[in-house]
Amino acid sequence: MDIREAQQYIKTHYFEKDSTRGLYSTFTWFVEEVGELADSLIKMDKNSIEEEIADVFAWLLSIANLVGVDLDEAFRKKYLAGFNRS
Repeated sequence: MDIREAQQYIKTHYFEKDSTRGLYSTFTWFVEEVGELADSLIKMDKNSIEEEIADVFAWLLSIANLVGVDLDEAFRKKYLAGFNRS
């Protein structure tokens, strides 16, 4: 699964709920997950780190969906500009 597919998966399964919750509340959940990731990193709990990174990614995709940003395209424009894919 690539970034675009992951974003579409999150949109298909969570967009209605995220839209109802709203951008501010969705962003608040994202920040909470970042805090949980920070705690896992401090404890160096590998299993928890893995889970929290997945949660942060999923919430980031939810935010991107709410504001109409294609995260794959945004990443490519920001970080891969001029990158030769040969």
